[in-house]
Amino acid sequence: MSEVRDRPIGVFDSGIGGLTVLRALRRALPGEAFLYLGDTARVPYGTKSPATVTRYALEAADEFSARGIKALVVACNTASSLAQTALVDLARFPVFGVVEAGARAAVAATRVNRVGVIGTRSTVDSGAYVRTLEALSPGIEVHARACPLLVPLAEEGWEETDVARQVCEHYLADLGAARVDTLILGCTHYPLLERAIAAAMGPEVRLVDSAEETAREVARAMRVERLGRRLPPSAPIRFLVTDAPTTFVRVGTRLLGEPIADVESIELEHRLDLTDGELRARVS
Repeated sequence: MSEVRDRPIGVFDSGIGGLTVLRALRRALPGEAFLYLGDTARVPYGTKSPATVTRYALEAADEFSARGIKALVVACNTASSLAQTALVDLARFPVFGVVEAGARAAVAATRVNRVGVIGTRSTVDSGAYVRTLEALSPGIEVHARACPLLVPLAEEGWEETDVARQVCEHYLADLGAARVDTLILGCTHYPLLERAIAAAMGPEVRLVDSAEETAREVARAMRVERLGRRLPPSAPIRFLVTDAPTTFVRVGTRLLGEPIADVESIELEHRLDLTDGELRARVS
């Protein structure tokens, strides 16, 4: 058991946005080591088919398995929505997704049983949040909206601009009209736009950050399963990327809130020999 405790926690994302989840995990688990993998060569996942996202996620899990981790956090909402079942079936370690954590927090927060969800097109089209929310609270009213322009705005550092505010007002008008009182930020980039989103929704709407909720659930699981590790605070993080390490460091430092070092470039493509039929069978 001590050998397992000494392993890092893996954090997987399609690119850079998952660093907001890693940031929350660092606060919740300051004595843990982390191994972050950003599939920057194949980002964005939000426009890919379910079978393709599942292939990418399984290839990443295979890489994590080879390097030795004690738990995997799927920080990407799209991968969590589309590949969670396949990952749980394949992995030999606990797998945590951002969808379930965000949905549970939203159900606890809503007062009028009307919840909004914003995310990439693939996340929204998957229906994962709707299914999870309805399973947790039968009769809940869920309004989902794809917001594809928010990710590039966040990555360009435009979150405090008039453009960001106007885009948020345009995307979120329907959710405001539906009178939701709770809104799930169903993409790891969206917390960077929290002020623009909050201004568009109004002060009565609570925003649920899946990153914070996921970090709490992982911390609780580490205590319950006695997998926690005690390292000096701010232990080093190892980073794996599949492309553009320089861009990852430049943009990622802002998202993580601390300097990024020890970035290794790797290849994931074709790690697993799975047919299209096998992939479709694994899609959640």
